[in-house]
Amino acid sequence: MSRLSNRIENLAESATLAMAAKAREFKEKGINVISLSLGEPDFKTPKHIQEGAKQAIDEGKYFAYPPVNGYLDLRKAISEKFKNENNLEYGPNQIVVSNGAKQSIANIMFALLNPGDEVIVFAPFWVSYTALIELAEGVPVFVEGGIENDFKATAAQLKEAITDKTKAIIFSSPCNPTGSVFTKEELTEIAEVIKEKDDLYVISDEIYEHINYTGAHCSIGSLPGMQDRTITVNGFAKGFAMTGWRVGYIGAPEWIAKGANKMQGQVTSANCSIAQRAALTALTSDLGPTKEMAAEYLKRRDMVYDLLKAIPGVGVNVPKGAFYFFPDVSSYFGKKAGDKVIKDASDLCIHILEEAHVSLVTGQAFGAPNCVRLSYAASEEDLREAIKRISEVLSKLS
Repeated sequence: MSRLSNRIENLAESATLAMAAKAREFKEKGINVISLSLGEPDFKTPKHIQEGAKQAIDEGKYFAYPPVNGYLDLRKAISEKFKNENNLEYGPNQIVVSNGAKQSIANIMFALLNPGDEVIVFAPFWVSYTALIELAEGVPVFVEGGIENDFKATAAQLKEAITDKTKAIIFSSPCNPTGSVFTKEELTEIAEVIKEKDDLYVISDEIYEHINYTGAHCSIGSLPGMQDRTITVNGFAKGFAMTGWRVGYIGAPEWIAKGANKMQGQVTSANCSIAQRAALTALTSDLGPTKEMAAEYLKRRDMVYDLLKAIPGVGVNVPKGAFYFFPDVSSYFGKKAGDKVIKDASDLCIHILEEAHVSLVTGQAFGAPNCVRLSYAASEEDLREAIKRISEVLSKLS
């Protein structure tokens, strides 16, 4: 009997993609499912970015293999973006363009980690961090931030978690799944802890940078002494509604960028040539559509917060960015629906899908088993209807 490798047998399936697949199964049966499980903008890619891709096709110059790390003009534009928007000095040779920020993070893990190296993961965390660390034979170490602190881990907690085996730290700000945003003051405290240990690097996932309601995004790499310690991850999926185009990138110390480029060269080679031209258009054009999307998300956030807060037993904070809520639903654990006991967040998500026809994602996948993730990248009408259905189903549990 053929068997898959232990590596793949032990690899966790992406919980967000698994829940989306379950929702599709229901939809295929003709059931009206409202999907709030995927982290995908419900807006279309702005028209001018589409036109940039069409122009590249019409020019007929971009049908050959691009350089593995991306076209030079795109890397120069990313370098300028880092300098002008983030106060980061990454030259074009320090930038690697990849097939989405997920591949960017995978490249980093394989470039940096030896078997047994520890990576501190601020929890709650994006579901793929731990899987990618483990694929690279590293060991994830979790530092948990509670809802009382907007789910943000502290510098003191970080200091406690560092060992001789710690090689890197990874977090996102704005955060998926919580929407939390680290302030400059908080990041400064974290940076001071990192600088105490040699050969320790921070992987800063800033993919939700443009969906930030504080008006003050801070990149940890811009802080004193952190440029050579930081790998900054970003991309086009969220802020430009370009999920399907699959363009992510890193800025990193050159030796790390070379390692990521070497890894990518053996796995996928370069990112799609036409997608790169669309990305260049996005970076060198008006950010008006991006700002309009962020303003719409903010309106939805305020609406959804009021709706969730009105549900008895649901603990909710106010996210400062991204497009997620991460409510604590543990008050419903142990309750029953007929003979069925809701043991945990996974049970509750399945129950809500089956009874309310709304798809959410269990917080267990994000390192927070008391919570569920709800994406508000959906229409106001769908959001109101979804939360109404959820409230009705929860009210029937006893």
